[in-house]
Amino acid sequence: MSNPQQLRYSKEHEWLSDAVDGASTVGITEHAANALGDVVFVQLPEVGDSVTAGETCGELESTKSVSDLYSPVSGEITEVNEDVVNDPSLVNSAPFEGGWLFKVRITDEPADLLSADEYTAFTAG
Repeated sequence: MSNPQQLRYSKEHEWLSDAVDGASTVGITEHAANALGDVVFVQLPEVGDSVTAGETCGELESTKSVSDLYSPVSGEITEVNEDVVNDPSLVNSAPFEGGWLFKVRITDEPADLLSADEYTAFTAG
């Protein structure tokens, strides 16, 4: 499993892109998608909602369990991925591409986000 080097990662298994046009993209990692199993339902925050780093902002339901979705940063939701709402399996099949979850205009970023190498070491145990 390869974690894209250009992304940053949370210990709750979300990834964060650098900002493009003022907003960063958030998704869950391949590690998390594999641990969840087949995702069958996604509940995402609404456009305009405020999210807080480390706080829950949605849910991912799989054939195995229901898991909270955490925001890796604080900010305002600018877009949600309707493709994932309509086809939750994208979270499993393309977690770093078409399976992204939402975009956020960051107001505060925690200092504990991990690099790809740090996240790989973290998930290796």
